[in-house]
Amino acid sequence: MVVQHNMQAANASRMLGITTNAQSKSTEKLSSGFRINRAADDAAGLSISEKMRKQIRGLDQASTNASDGISAVQTAEGALTEVHSMLQRMNELAVQAANGTNSESDRSSIQDEINQLTTEIDRVAETTKFNETYLLKGDNGTKEIKISAHDAGLLGTFSQNSIKATFTMTALGVGDTYTIGGTEYEIGAETADEVLEAIGLEDSSKAIVGTTIQIAGKSWTFVDNTTGTTDEELFTIKYDDLASKISDGTKAEYNGKSATRFSVANADLVEETDPNNKTLITATGAYNKVKTELIAASSIGATKTPATIDAAGDVAVANGKKVFVITKGAVDTKNDLMFNLHVGADADMTNKIGVRIESLTAKALGLDGVNVSDATGKQATYSIDCIADALAKVSAQRSALGAVQNRLEHSIANLDNVVENTEAAESRIRDTDMADEMVTYSKNNILAQAGQSMLAQANQATQGVLSLLG
Repeated sequence: MVVQHNMQAANASRMLGITTNAQSKSTEKLSSGFRINRAADDAAGLSISEKMRKQIRGLDQASTNASDGISAVQTAEGALTEVHSMLQRMNELAVQAANGTNSESDRSSIQDEINQLTTEIDRVAETTKFNETYLLKGDNGTKEIKISAHDAGLLGTFSQNSIKATFTMTALGVGDTYTIGGTEYEIGAETADEVLEAIGLEDSSKAIVGTTIQIAGKSWTFVDNTTGTTDEELFTIKYDDLASKISDGTKAEYNGKSATRFSVANADLVEETDPNNKTLITATGAYNKVKTELIAASSIGATKTPATIDAAGDVAVANGKKVFVITKGAVDTKNDLMFNLHVGADADMTNKIGVRIESLTAKALGLDGVNVSDATGKQATYSIDCIADALAKVSAQRSALGAVQNRLEHSIANLDNVVENTEAAESRIRDTDMADEMVTYSKNNILAQAGQSMLAQANQATQGVLSLLG
């Protein structure tokens, strides 16, 4: 029996220390709810958990970013809803102004409302903002944009690309009619022979005996002998005398074709037009009017440079077509507003969703200078196309914003799903299983009580030494 080394007490004390330490850890886990409270609890588990936490918190913020992006997009799109409404009203006004029953004062009143709507479109673009970012007036710097060209309602085929437009019409000849700016023009003939050629009587073989030709409203029947001179209801004429009947200003019709001779010599025409018949014109005069109308219809809103007709492209090609090549007019406007929404937890650039919003001021929409108050109503007519282009541009922007919004909603759904599943995985690593840990705690609690009892008993065993010393 010894007193220097009470091995039973030492062993009991050591085991009690182990139990107490384990009990302390169980208490910590039960009170915090975490299985890992320090790296020593599970070094590898802590590392994995912290990486997951980084991803979870990053994805949570990415979801918030996407939600903020939806709010910004909805703000812009909501403003464009009103711009659309104003453009629809402007279209209605332009159609009204194009009607010939309006007086100049009527069109002036219509123009006043168009001016107010144009100003309001500018105001909306200048003031719509989200978190101090202006959404509709573009970004810093300027760029040149081309204004769409138009065919002015002319008969022909029309096509365009980003810089040029091409209008192709059938080449005009004597007797042809063509409507320009709402007026039907006829291509006149300089001589009687040109009239005859135009109606298909270029030689005597075409003049079939017994058929009828209308000259200045009178009917003449072809014969092969002498031209009639009496005032019968139906005149007779031989081909050789035909040209003499087609004097200046005379119209001839034969076999469904008609042609009219100018009332004056070509040298006396006024801007290629018969001074006594404003709708009788040369082919060159008609082409010049076509050019004028094409330029007028294509230059609305082109405040920097108007549309022009390329001289090199203004030629009649071999297949009987007349081609006009239009260089589009231009306007200076602000650069597009561009910003990226970061919708991921990593720095990968594929986590960026780009949003682009064009400058949608009246100038950028091609509405600057829209005028429906002219006396003829032609400018009002051409403004309809201009406003249609603006409507299409706003529609395209709203469509793009709607597509981005739908994409962001899908991104948010995916992000929230990833966060949920990652949180579940992180929970399995880091969270305490309370039921299991409570069993461990209860076990350690019992062991601690037993250890304390055994330590007391071991310490009591050395008391027997005293009896030997007494």
